[in-house]
Amino acid sequence: MLVATRTMWEWTEERGLEFQSLRLRRRHDRRWGVKNALLVSLLAASCVVLSVQAQNPGAVLYEGAQLITGEGGAPVERSAFLVANGRFSRVGRAGEVQAPPGASRVNLTGTTVIPALVDAHSHIGYMKDLTSGPQNYTRENILDHMRRFAYFGVAASQAMGSDFGELPFLLREEFAAGGHPGLARFLTAGKGLAPLVEIGPANMRHAAYAITTVEGARAAVEELSRRRVTLIKTWVDDRGGAIAPLAPELYRAIIAEAHARGMRVAVHATAAAHAKALLRAGVDVFAHMIVDVDEELVTLFKQHPDVVVLTALGGPRRIVSAPWISPPHPLIRETVSPAQIRRLQDRLANQSAQAVEQGRKEWERLVRSIRTLAAAGVKIGIGTDGGGQTGDQFVGWTMHTELENLVDAGLTPAQALTAGTRVSAEVLGLLDLGTVAAGKSADFVVLEASPLSDITNTRRIARVVLRGHEVNRTPVQR
Repeated sequence: MLVATRTMWEWTEERGLEFQSLRLRRRHDRRWGVKNALLVSLLAASCVVLSVQAQNPGAVLYEGAQLITGEGGAPVERSAFLVANGRFSRVGRAGEVQAPPGASRVNLTGTTVIPALVDAHSHIGYMKDLTSGPQNYTRENILDHMRRFAYFGVAASQAMGSDFGELPFLLREEFAAGGHPGLARFLTAGKGLAPLVEIGPANMRHAAYAITTVEGARAAVEELSRRRVTLIKTWVDDRGGAIAPLAPELYRAIIAEAHARGMRVAVHATAAAHAKALLRAGVDVFAHMIVDVDEELVTLFKQHPDVVVLTALGGPRRIVSAPWISPPHPLIRETVSPAQIRRLQDRLANQSAQAVEQGRKEWERLVRSIRTLAAAGVKIGIGTDGGGQTGDQFVGWTMHTELENLVDAGLTPAQALTAGTRVSAEVLGLLDLGTVAAGKSADFVVLEASPLSDITNTRRIARVVLRGHEVNRTPVQR
């Protein structure tokens, strides 16, 4: 009887969201028979009894921390939350949440807990030592990147249109099946969709679908749909007037076909004129911050309230300010080779005065855009563009600089944290991540100090827990 009872406990803990769905279906679907109604009632009664009586030796009660749940409200002082079977079982205040018999307890007094971060835009597997390119795209390198993400408290990251071959889909399934514990989850958008002029043998679009016709656009989306890709990536950028961007009839076909198949579309587009046309076409995600936001663009965003803008501020920001590299932050020393550190230091030190001034103007334009979009209530998430061709967007670390960049641009620390947790998780369809709440995956970061007073405190990591298991944060420098 005890074995059967514990099995029921584990099932209800792991399937909490499905159980809620059963209850809703019982209310709204008249075709439900007496047998199914009785089953739901039995499960509900079992949950009540088991929450008090069940033995759960794998459960852990964490107590005493300031808890930032990611849901936007005030932090919970002296919190308590129970983790069982890799999920948050109960969340509340110390003294209100009781541990079941056999559970262990962890005292987190004096610390702050945040949901694990989510990087909604990266280029996983390309960067290795001083090189960056498709030659580095191997299983070993991809898993190394996911290990680095975990070290920095990142629970998941999406490779945004630079994957190719069978490897990303094999890895996606391995992670979905519970493989690679202690690593951040790997997600893939598969191959991106780009105009011919964007594709080169050594860049991150080398394997992209070359989109030249409406029929070709629809066929590429169909193939990604067969691969069960849910968020696809395309490019609509004239690269400062140097190239012709993807034609409107082509990206409209991409978006229409994707939506018809239940998929969403992320686009690399930073110019306001392109952004307006893409919003009218129904795009779902902007992979980079848009510059020169005006009233017309804000109106279009209000007409499309579910569209999200990701940040990718690291490149332009570090031209103006990168105090974390000189001297290198301790976390950088633990994760980045000395040669990589020196290269970035030299690049920044050797910039011309003209380049720095141009960078300052670009940053000021971005700041105006961020403030305007945030004031209008536009959803802002975090994508770092990390691991890309320049090789200086250090994997994992850049999530923390993006948080700092958003605060420097005018967001509050709480708003920046919501962008890097709940909103970014929603962008990727990871509804079990992004907040600390009952039923969610137990992915969280314990900090030595509160980021609400100083956003750079997200770097003061005491421990990282992913899927209920503490991450071994041994330095990962090669």
